[in-house]
Amino acid sequence: QVQLVESGGGLVQAGGSLRLSCAASGSLFMLKSMGWYRQAPGKQRELVAFDPVAGSTNYADSVKGRFTISRDNTKNTVSLQMNNLKPEDTGVYYCNVVIGRTWTNYWGQGTQVTVSS
Repeated sequence: QVQLVESGGGLVQAGGSLRLSCAASGSLFMLKSMGWYRQAPGKQRELVAFDPVAGSTNYADSVKGRFTISRDNTKNTVSLQMNNLKPEDTGVYYCNVVIGRTWTNYWGQGTQVTVSS
């Protein structure tokens, strides 16, 4: 089993910054990727950014140039630095890891990000 504990998030004005962090523990053998998704009210969950073990980081077009994902392999953590936040960035942000030959997804409990205009 894998446990994901998220921290960060909160309320910020447009143009501000927030940093999300996620600590992973448990059976992380054959880690494939770590990343962040978000879900706005009434919308489907969408990819924000992910960092594969093999390959380059990927970002949603809407956050390119504003968000930066970083992974610390020694601590099994993944962070998301969010700058120049916009009201449309509002939502619940979920940490995600993909593990093993079956590419199993694990999710954090979610953390609320609210950007006021």
